[in-house]
Amino acid sequence: MPHTPIDLAGVLVAVTGSARGIGLATAKAFYAAGAHVAIGDLDAGLAAEAAAELGERASGHALDVTDRASFSAYLEAAQAAHGGPLEVLVNNAGIMPTAAFLEQREEIDRMTMEINYFGMATGLRLALPGMIERGRGHIINVCSMVSVYPLQGLAGYNASKFAARGLTQSVRLETAGTGVNVSAVLPSAVKTELASGIDFGLMPQVEPEDIAAGVLRAVRTGSPEISVPRYLGAAAKAGTLFPELVMRPMRRLLRDDAPLTHVDAAGRAAYHKRIVGNGE
Repeated sequence: MPHTPIDLAGVLVAVTGSARGIGLATAKAFYAAGAHVAIGDLDAGLAAEAAAELGERASGHALDVTDRASFSAYLEAAQAAHGGPLEVLVNNAGIMPTAAFLEQREEIDRMTMEINYFGMATGLRLALPGMIERGRGHIINVCSMVSVYPLQGLAGYNASKFAARGLTQSVRLETAGTGVNVSAVLPSAVKTELASGIDFGLMPQVEPEDIAAGVLRAVRTGSPEISVPRYLGAAAKAGTLFPELVMRPMRRLLRDDAPLTHVDAAGRAAYHKRIVGNGE
Protein backbone atom coordinates (compact mmCIF):
# COMPACT_ATOMS: atom_id res chain seq x y z
CA MET A 1 0.00 0.00 0.00
CA PRO A 2 1.48 3.38 -0.99
CA HIS A 3 2.22 5.81 1.80
CA THR A 4 -0.43 8.44 2.44
CA PRO A 5 1.06 11.37 4.37
CA ILE A 6 -0.86 12.53 7.41
CA ASP A 7 -2.04 16.13 7.23
CA LEU A 8 -0.81 17.33 10.61
CA ALA A 9 -3.21 20.27 10.87
CA GLY A 10 -5.55 19.54 13.76
CA VAL A 11 -4.46 15.94 14.42
CA LEU A 12 -3.35 14.61 17.80
CA VAL A 13 0.32 13.78 18.31
CA ALA A 14 1.67 12.24 21.53
CA VAL A 15 5.38 12.55 22.31
CA THR A 16 6.90 10.65 25.23
CA GLY A 17 9.71 12.13 27.31
CA SER A 18 8.91 15.52 25.82
CA ALA A 19 9.35 18.05 28.61
CA ARG A 20 12.97 18.60 27.55
CA GLY A 21 15.57 17.78 24.92
CA ILE A 22 14.68 15.94 21.72
CA GLY A 23 11.13 15.32 22.88
CA LEU A 24 10.42 18.99 23.52
CA ALA A 25 11.96 20.02 20.20
CA THR A 26 9.76 17.42 18.49
CA ALA A 27 6.63 18.61 20.30
CA LYS A 28 7.39 22.17 19.19
CA ALA A 29 7.90 21.08 15.57
CA PHE A 30 4.56 19.25 15.46
CA TYR A 31 2.82 22.20 17.11
CA ALA A 32 4.31 24.56 14.52
CA ALA A 33 2.92 22.24 11.82
CA GLY A 34 -0.59 22.74 13.22
CA ALA A 35 -0.97 19.57 15.28
CA HIS A 36 -2.44 19.15 18.75
CA VAL A 37 0.40 17.94 20.97
CA ALA A 38 0.25 15.87 24.17
CA ILE A 39 3.48 16.25 26.11
CA GLY A 40 4.17 13.24 28.32
CA ASP A 41 6.96 13.13 30.88
CA LEU A 42 7.92 11.66 34.22
CA ASP A 43 8.22 15.25 35.42
CA ALA A 44 4.55 16.19 35.24
CA GLY A 45 5.17 19.77 36.39
CA LEU A 46 7.73 20.36 33.65
CA ALA A 47 5.36 18.78 31.09
CA ALA A 48 2.60 21.18 32.13
CA GLU A 49 4.97 24.15 31.88
CA ALA A 50 6.13 23.11 28.41
CA ALA A 51 2.54 22.72 27.22
CA ALA A 52 1.56 26.12 28.61
CA GLU A 53 4.46 27.72 26.75
CA LEU A 54 3.43 26.08 23.48
CA GLY A 55 -0.20 27.21 23.55
CA GLU A 56 -3.81 26.06 23.61
CA ARG A 57 -3.26 23.10 21.26
CA ALA A 58 -0.82 21.53 23.74
CA SER A 59 -1.42 19.61 26.96
CA GLY A 60 0.98 18.26 29.58
CA HIS A 61 0.64 14.88 31.26
CA ALA A 62 2.42 12.66 33.75
CA LEU A 63 3.95 9.60 32.10
CA ASP A 64 6.09 6.72 33.30
CA VAL A 65 6.77 4.61 30.21
CA THR A 66 7.81 1.65 32.37
CA ASP A 67 4.29 1.49 33.85
CA ARG A 68 1.65 0.21 31.42
CA ALA A 69 -1.19 1.75 33.43
CA SER A 70 0.55 5.14 33.38
CA PHE A 71 1.14 4.91 29.62
CA SER A 72 -2.47 3.91 28.99
CA ALA A 73 -3.76 6.75 31.18
CA TYR A 74 -1.54 9.21 29.32
CA LEU A 75 -2.91 8.25 25.91
CA GLU A 76 -6.50 8.27 27.19
CA ALA A 77 -6.04 11.67 28.83
CA ALA A 78 -4.45 13.05 25.66
CA GLN A 79 -7.38 11.97 23.52
CA ALA A 80 -9.88 13.31 26.05
CA ALA A 81 -8.07 16.65 26.29
CA HIS A 82 -7.96 17.15 22.52
CA GLY A 83 -11.22 15.51 21.53
CA GLY A 84 -9.85 13.24 18.86
CA PRO A 85 -8.09 9.94 18.20
CA LEU A 86 -4.34 9.54 18.37
CA GLU A 87 -2.86 9.92 14.89
CA VAL A 88 0.87 9.99 15.66
CA LEU A 89 2.88 8.57 18.56
CA VAL A 90 6.55 9.43 19.00
CA ASN A 91 8.28 6.97 21.32
CA ASN A 92 11.11 9.23 22.42
CA ALA A 93 11.62 8.65 26.16
CA GLY A 94 15.05 7.23 26.92
CA ILE A 95 18.11 7.32 29.15
CA MET A 96 21.84 6.98 28.41
CA PRO A 97 23.95 5.97 31.41
CA THR A 98 27.68 5.72 30.77
CA ALA A 99 30.20 3.32 32.31
CA ALA A 100 32.43 0.43 31.33
CA PHE A 101 30.34 -2.74 31.07
CA LEU A 102 32.04 -4.50 33.98
CA GLU A 103 31.65 -1.40 36.13
CA GLN A 104 28.02 -0.67 35.30
CA ARG A 105 25.50 -1.77 37.91
CA GLU A 106 23.13 -4.45 36.68
CA GLU A 107 20.08 -2.55 37.89
CA ILE A 108 21.06 0.39 35.68
CA ASP A 109 21.22 -1.90 32.65
CA ARG A 110 17.78 -3.26 33.52
CA MET A 111 16.41 0.26 33.92
CA THR A 112 17.83 1.20 30.54
CA MET A 113 16.08 -1.72 28.87
CA GLU A 114 12.82 -1.02 30.71
CA ILE A 115 12.72 2.56 29.44
CA ASN A 116 14.44 2.40 26.05
CA TYR A 117 12.98 -0.90 24.82
CA PHE A 118 10.05 -2.09 26.92
CA GLY A 119 8.60 1.42 27.22
CA MET A 120 8.64 1.66 23.44
CA ALA A 121 7.04 -1.78 23.10
CA THR A 122 4.28 -0.76 25.51
CA GLY A 123 3.58 2.35 23.46
CA LEU A 124 3.27 0.26 20.30
CA ARG A 125 0.92 -2.24 21.96
CA LEU A 126 -1.32 0.50 23.31
CA ALA A 127 -1.47 2.73 20.24
CA LEU A 128 -1.49 0.27 17.34
CA PRO A 129 -4.90 -1.42 17.83
CA GLY A 130 -6.85 1.82 17.50
CA MET A 131 -4.76 2.99 14.57
CA ILE A 132 -5.17 -0.33 12.75
CA GLU A 133 -8.92 -0.28 13.38
CA ARG A 134 -9.13 3.20 11.82
CA GLY A 135 -6.68 2.26 9.04
CA ARG A 136 -4.59 5.33 9.74
CA GLY A 137 -1.68 6.39 11.95
CA HIS A 138 2.05 6.59 12.33
CA ILE A 139 4.40 5.60 15.14
CA ILE A 140 7.96 6.89 15.15
CA ASN A 141 10.50 5.25 17.43
CA VAL A 142 13.52 7.36 18.32
CA CYS A 143 16.34 4.82 18.26
CA SER A 144 20.02 5.76 17.84
CA MET A 145 22.96 5.51 15.49
CA VAL A 146 24.59 3.23 18.08
CA SER A 147 22.16 0.54 16.87
CA VAL A 148 24.40 0.45 13.77
CA TYR A 149 27.69 1.79 15.13
CA PRO A 150 28.03 0.92 18.86
CA LEU A 151 30.29 2.93 21.17
CA GLN A 152 32.39 1.90 24.14
CA GLY A 153 31.09 2.81 27.58
CA LEU A 154 27.47 2.41 26.45
CA ALA A 155 26.98 -1.36 26.40
CA GLY A 156 23.54 -1.32 28.02
CA TYR A 157 22.43 1.67 25.96
CA ASN A 158 23.78 0.10 22.75
CA ALA A 159 21.88 -3.11 23.53
CA SER A 160 18.64 -1.26 24.22
CA LYS A 161 18.84 0.66 20.96
CA PHE A 162 19.71 -2.47 18.94
CA ALA A 163 16.57 -3.99 20.44
CA ALA A 164 14.51 -0.86 19.73
CA ARG A 165 15.58 -0.78 16.08
CA GLY A 166 14.87 -4.50 15.64
CA LEU A 167 11.46 -4.04 17.24
CA THR A 168 10.66 -1.19 14.87
CA GLN A 169 11.67 -3.16 11.79
CA SER A 170 9.64 -6.22 12.85
CA VAL A 171 6.47 -4.32 13.75
CA ARG A 172 6.69 -2.35 10.49
CA LEU A 173 6.61 -5.66 8.60
CA GLU A 174 3.68 -6.94 10.64
CA THR A 175 1.59 -3.80 10.10
CA ALA A 176 2.24 -3.51 6.36
CA GLY A 177 -1.00 -3.03 4.46
CA THR A 178 -2.97 -1.81 7.46
CA GLY A 179 -2.65 1.89 6.65
CA VAL A 180 -0.45 2.34 9.72
CA ASN A 181 3.23 3.21 9.42
CA VAL A 182 6.06 2.44 11.85
CA SER A 183 9.41 4.20 11.41
CA ALA A 184 12.72 4.60 13.20
CA VAL A 185 14.78 7.76 13.55
CA LEU A 186 18.49 7.22 14.26
CA PRO A 187 20.19 10.27 15.77
CA SER A 188 23.92 10.72 16.09
CA ALA A 189 25.17 12.28 19.33
CA VAL A 190 22.72 15.04 20.21
CA LYS A 191 23.48 18.22 22.11
CA THR A 192 21.16 17.51 25.02
CA GLU A 193 21.51 16.49 28.64
CA LEU A 194 21.95 12.85 27.58
CA ALA A 195 25.36 13.70 26.09
CA SER A 196 26.38 16.19 28.77
CA GLY A 197 30.04 16.05 29.77
CA ILE A 198 31.12 13.83 26.85
CA ASP A 199 33.62 15.16 24.29
CA PHE A 200 32.84 13.26 21.09
CA GLY A 201 35.65 14.90 19.14
CA LEU A 202 35.21 14.38 15.37
CA MET A 203 32.02 12.38 15.79
CA PRO A 204 29.09 14.39 14.38
CA GLN A 205 26.86 16.09 16.93
CA VAL A 206 23.46 17.48 16.04
CA GLU A 207 20.85 19.73 17.61
CA PRO A 208 17.54 18.48 19.06
CA GLU A 209 15.77 20.43 16.33
CA ASP A 210 17.58 18.32 13.71
CA ILE A 211 16.05 15.18 15.21
CA ALA A 212 12.63 16.82 15.35
CA ALA A 213 12.94 17.60 11.64
CA GLY A 214 13.82 13.95 11.00
CA VAL A 215 10.73 12.79 12.89
CA LEU A 216 8.47 15.05 10.84
CA ARG A 217 10.21 13.89 7.67
CA ALA A 218 9.41 10.29 8.62
CA VAL A 219 5.72 11.17 8.98
CA ARG A 220 5.64 12.99 5.67
CA THR A 221 7.60 10.44 3.63
CA GLY A 222 6.77 7.16 5.34
CA SER A 223 10.44 6.23 5.29
CA PRO A 224 11.21 3.11 7.34
CA GLU A 225 14.38 4.62 8.79
CA ILE A 226 15.88 8.11 8.87
CA SER A 227 19.41 8.86 10.06
CA VAL A 228 20.34 12.27 11.45
CA PRO A 229 22.54 13.53 9.89
CA ARG A 230 21.48 11.69 6.75
CA TYR A 231 24.97 10.80 5.49
CA LEU A 232 25.99 9.16 8.76
CA GLY A 233 23.58 6.26 8.45
CA ALA A 234 25.02 5.18 5.11
CA ALA A 235 28.57 5.64 6.41
CA ALA A 236 27.89 3.60 9.55
CA LYS A 237 26.31 0.75 7.60
CA ALA A 238 29.17 0.77 5.09
CA GLY A 239 31.61 0.54 7.99
CA THR A 240 30.16 -2.84 8.98
CA LEU A 241 31.39 -4.26 5.67
CA PHE A 242 35.06 -3.64 6.47
CA PRO A 243 37.23 -6.02 8.52
CA GLU A 244 37.59 -5.13 12.19
CA LEU A 245 41.33 -4.51 11.86
CA VAL A 246 40.60 -1.87 9.21
CA MET A 247 37.90 -0.18 11.28
CA ARG A 248 39.76 0.00 14.59
CA PRO A 249 42.06 2.91 13.58
CA MET A 250 39.05 4.78 12.20
CA ARG A 251 37.13 4.15 15.39
CA ARG A 252 40.02 5.52 17.46
CA LEU A 253 40.12 8.62 15.25
CA LEU A 254 36.39 9.13 15.76
CA ARG A 255 36.71 8.55 19.53
CA ASP A 256 34.43 5.55 19.78
CA ASP A 257 35.63 5.37 23.39
CA ALA A 258 34.53 8.94 24.19
CA PRO A 259 31.86 7.85 26.74
CA LEU A 260 34.70 6.14 28.66
CA THR A 261 37.79 8.29 28.21
CA HIS A 262 36.60 11.78 27.29
CA VAL A 263 34.09 12.46 30.03
CA ASP A 264 33.87 15.42 32.36
CA ALA A 265 32.54 13.63 35.45
CA ALA A 266 31.38 16.84 37.08
CA GLY A 267 29.57 17.90 33.92
CA ARG A 268 27.77 14.57 33.75
CA ALA A 269 27.01 14.13 37.43
CA ALA A 270 23.67 15.97 37.44
CA TYR A 271 22.29 13.85 34.60
CA HIS A 272 23.39 10.58 36.16
CA LYS A 273 21.89 11.61 39.48
CA ARG A 274 18.56 12.42 37.82
CA ILE A 275 18.21 9.20 35.84
CA VAL A 276 19.33 6.96 38.70
CA GLY A 277 17.11 8.78 41.15
CA ASN A 278 14.04 9.13 38.94
CA GLY A 279 14.43 6.39 36.34
CA GLU A 280 14.09 8.67 33.30
